[in-house]
Amino acid sequence: MKKVLIISLMLISSLSVFSQKAAKLQIIYFHAGRRCPTCISIEDNTNKTLNTYFAKEVKNGTISFRVLNVEEQKNQQLVEKYQAEGSALFFTHIANKKEITNDFTNFAFSYSRNEPAKFIAGLKAEIEKGLK
Repeated sequence: MKKVLIISLMLISSLSVFSQKAAKLQIIYFHAGRRCPTCISIEDNTNKTLNTYFAKEVKNGTISFRVLNVEEQKNQQLVEKYQAEGSALFFTHIANKKEITNDFTNFAFSYSRNEPAKFIAGLKAEIEKGLK
C-alpha cells in the first residue's frame, strides 16, 4: 500500500512538472452587451479557426478560448487586466510562468467580417506562433 502511494505521488509530481513546462495559449474575446455584425464575426471566425485547425489543442487544454462580456461584473478582473473597453481579442502565451500578451483587435476588426479568409489565415499564424 505504501509503495502504491509513493508511486502515485511521484506520478502526480512528474505530471505537474510537465504541465508547468507545456506551452499554453489563452485566447480571450471581450464584447459588450450589444454586438455589431463584425463583433459576432470575430467570435464565429475564431471558433471556426480553432475547430478547423486546433481542435486537438483545445481539447487537451493547450489552447483555451473564452468569450466574455465586459459589462458583466464577474468578468471585471480580466477586463481591468486587459484594459478591455468593448470588443477586443487578446492572445496570451504562457510558458515558464511568464505571460506574453498580444492585442489582435485591430487585425480582427479589419478582416473578420469583410475578408474572413484573411482573418482566419492571420489568426491561424498567430496561434501557431503562440504555441511555439
